[in-house]
Amino acid sequence: MVGQFSNIHNADWVLCNSVYELETEAADWLSKLWPNFKTIGPTIPSFYADNRLVGDKDYGVSFFKPENGACNDWLRTKPKGSVVYVSFGRLIVSWCSQLEVLASGVVGCFVTHCGWNSTMEALSLGVAMVAMPRWTDQTTNAKFITDVWGVGVRAEGENGVVKREEIERCVRQVMEGEKGEEIRKNGEKWRKLVQEAVSEGGSSDRNINVFAQSLILSSQNDA
Repeated sequence: MVGQFSNIHNADWVLCNSVYELETEAADWLSKLWPNFKTIGPTIPSFYADNRLVGDKDYGVSFFKPENGACNDWLRTKPKGSVVYVSFGRLIVSWCSQLEVLASGVVGCFVTHCGWNSTMEALSLGVAMVAMPRWTDQTTNAKFITDVWGVGVRAEGENGVVKREEIERCVRQVMEGEKGEEIRKNGEKWRKLVQEAVSEGGSSDRNINVFAQSLILSSQNDA
């Protein structure tokens, strides 16, 4: 949110971790407010997007020691699309690389609070979601996940509490039947669009180049 004390209007550039094709109307509207507003997402390691940067496989920062070995060993024993991945709470391991889990090919459903980073990761990898938003931008993200992009369903609750029966209903919707098939088709569509955006000549790639060129010109003029 841009509050009354924000100085964003003084910024030379406003760069957003999103993809133009995902939020065309919003991006166009923001460009009217800030002419140098640019979508440059998804800002995930290149290995999971266009794979143009050799060795770029993680974010480089982790507050906890990941248990990727145990997690990946377990995932390799599961059939494609059979795993329900829950991003909060301790299940199999205390901490692991979410990107590696989502990219494994065996995750058929991602139960998420719909933080923007998690949402972008799932979209980039075509993983279906069960949305369980709690606060801030999560409810808006959940709306896009379910009603705009059609890549998931929302678990409904009362007074902030979602019952296990509701979670089961949503997981079954995503994993089984016609609804789940439709969600997976939409997920694949958006996955391709997101990856095209960061590939050479895509919308995010072009925006990053425009920004980089402006920095180069500015430095040359200051020299």
